[in-house]
Amino acid sequence: MTKEKCKPLTNYTYADLVWRNNRIPIAQKFDDPYYSLDNGLEEVRHVFLTSNKLPHRLKDEFKIAELGFGTGLNFLSTLWQWRLKKQKGVFFYTSFEAFPMRPEEMIKAQSEFPELSSIKNEFLSLWSELLEKGKLNGKDYSLKLILGDARHTIKNAKITADCWFLDGFSPAKNPELWEEELLKDVYRCTADKGTLSTYSAAGIVRRNLSSAGFEVERVQGFGRKRHMTKAIKK
Repeated sequence: MTKEKCKPLTNYTYADLVWRNNRIPIAQKFDDPYYSLDNGLEEVRHVFLTSNKLPHRLKDEFKIAELGFGTGLNFLSTLWQWRLKKQKGVFFYTSFEAFPMRPEEMIKAQSEFPELSSIKNEFLSLWSELLEKGKLNGKDYSLKLILGDARHTIKNAKITADCWFLDGFSPAKNPELWEEELLKDVYRCTADKGTLSTYSAAGIVRRNLSSAGFEVERVQGFGRKRHMTKAIKK
């Protein structure tokens, strides 16, 4: 992953939220929650960490890319997994987001998961810096946030990801993030034998992934969702 200079991120629109039971953030624009109503953290572990076999695959300079940064929960969970393994080195994490959450709202959403307390407290003062500079670098991670419509911003992305987290809102409510052309760019930005996963098992998602070139599989979903999708670039 190239270490290009990041310009300050000043031209963006914050997500407009409502809170269910003052606990779960809902994006008003898409009328969709940011994570599972059952257990957001366990959903991340099932859909993204386990389905991509990250507990076994993570290694120095491993590269992850994501559509939909949201609350930052996927990134924090990946860092948790990295440190659980006591993995040496650094992993690279690039996320595309059109409507970032305000730092204080991210912190409120993350407070739902006390299991991540030691890690999320580390970032309390850093989310504003991420929005300002577009990147954060720590002793074991390199996080880059690319703001704007992913259909356009991915065109200039110079990444070759070992795995992707596709975590946009429901395809029925946020179809832009599941378009075939965008998923072709995801394919282009994926390493050989690279994988991806998403909570969605919608037929349009699987068809567009297949058309992009991925080998697609429908597997068991999390919680109330019977199925989800994972894929590999062969």
